[in-house]
Amino acid sequence: MKLSNPQKKELCMDDLTKDDVKTSEIEKQETFPWRRGEFFSTYENILGHYIVKSIIENLRPPALLDLACGNGKLTSELAPYFERTVGVDASRAHIEKALKSHPEIHFEHCLAEEFCKPEEFSTITMITLLEHVQDPVGLLEQTLVNLSHEGVLIAHVPNAVAVNRRIARLMGSLADEYELSPFDREILGHRRAYDMERLVKDFEGAGLKIIKTGGVFYKMLSQAQIDWFLKEGPWESGGFGWGRVGAEKAKDWRQAFCDACYEFGKQRPQDCNIIYAVGVRK
Repeated sequence: MKLSNPQKKELCMDDLTKDDVKTSEIEKQETFPWRRGEFFSTYENILGHYIVKSIIENLRPPALLDLACGNGKLTSELAPYFERTVGVDASRAHIEKALKSHPEIHFEHCLAEEFCKPEEFSTITMITLLEHVQDPVGLLEQTLVNLSHEGVLIAHVPNAVAVNRRIARLMGSLADEYELSPFDREILGHRRAYDMERLVKDFEGAGLKIIKTGGVFYKMLSQAQIDWFLKEGPWESGGFGWGRVGAEKAKDWRQAFCDACYEFGKQRPQDCNIIYAVGVRK
């Protein structure tokens, strides 16, 4: 769209039709390179497992709507707990991969804000979605249309004040815990940073009653660092001194470490890599 005023640097919302906004937002989402399991894949796959675990602990059958389902991997891990599962994502590349990998699940290509099926779901999930969208409170409020009377809405977001980010600020690699890095903005497509207070505020602003909050995975290192640590560390040789001397082969120490980080994170959700809220209708 050509601007008549050469000094006007960006479009006002009044200059855009609803279709313009929808199209430009979908196109924007297609530009971000991130794909689940393709960046820092060792850690991302492990983290995904524990995000699913936290959802299983709070879900309500029989129907799931997974908004921002990505490539469908986590959706497929949740699907056995439901009679009907629907996944939605704004990225066509994600949806094409999801349809190919999980043909038994119904997937739709659209913005979460544009999903408008006249259908109720007993569990609606938003796994790391709210930090991406233009209007998170508006999306939460709109999603109530599809939430059954006794249903739950579960939203996970990255935690701006996770312990690794607080360490990074003290080191000087982050100016502020809430700072969005170039990786956050350009690869992941984040628009904002969340802490638990902001997540709770957005839920309440949308008319949801929070019945539980929590954290997923106590992560003390950056994404790149913990990915290397989990992939390259001498777990089998006992080089880190896990367990008792002579017990290096007694168990899968990497798995034990990850389980411990998940369980410890339940005690300190405010420090975890991911935080979440579970909400119901008021």
